[in-house]
Amino acid sequence: MHITGQRTVTIVALLLLAAAATQAIYTALYLTMPDVSRRPLWGIEGILFVLLAAFAGSALAQTRRLHLGWSAIMAAAVLNVVQVGVGLTMFGSLSDAAQANPSLAPVLGAVVAFSFMVYNAAKVLLALAAIVFGLGRMATRSRASGGVIAGVGFVALISNALSMALGRDGLGDVPLAGGSGVLATLLLALCLFTLPADDR
Repeated sequence: MHITGQRTVTIVALLLLAAAATQAIYTALYLTMPDVSRRPLWGIEGILFVLLAAFAGSALAQTRRLHLGWSAIMAAAVLNVVQVGVGLTMFGSLSDAAQANPSLAPVLGAVVAFSFMVYNAAKVLLALAAIVFGLGRMATRSRASGGVIAGVGFVALISNALSMALGRDGLGDVPLAGGSGVLATLLLALCLFTLPADDR
């Protein structure tokens, strides 16, 4: 099955847009209805990120420019599959085990910390992609919009990198990391919808 480079880019943009939407919904549910199960959203995200890894890899193989941006998107998708997989397969059983046996609480804490580190690492990569495509847009189409995309990407990269380095006891719980990462993902998706043919 042959899928053109233009269609591949559009599919990647749609998948990124869907991923940003699911993460915004997840955050809203967490803040307003914390007792509502978010497992269905994790399942949807898992499927989205598997497909994103495949299509971003295809775009990387076809592109003539901006290879770093496509590579970052593909790697972020793979990391997000790992992070979602940890949440789906380990959080519930470990939470039950820790409630039954409090001595297992540190194990649960370690798994949650690992999941957050992978989450922040994926956000660093998506932020890097936003910087790459934002700078590319500045050079070829619009300095203003490209600068905004790259600027948000820079904030997301720094805040998520600090969250990785310092963990949840440092900046990991600060909304700036997750919020800026989701915004960078959204702007990256919108940027890809209007990517010039020379950059595909």
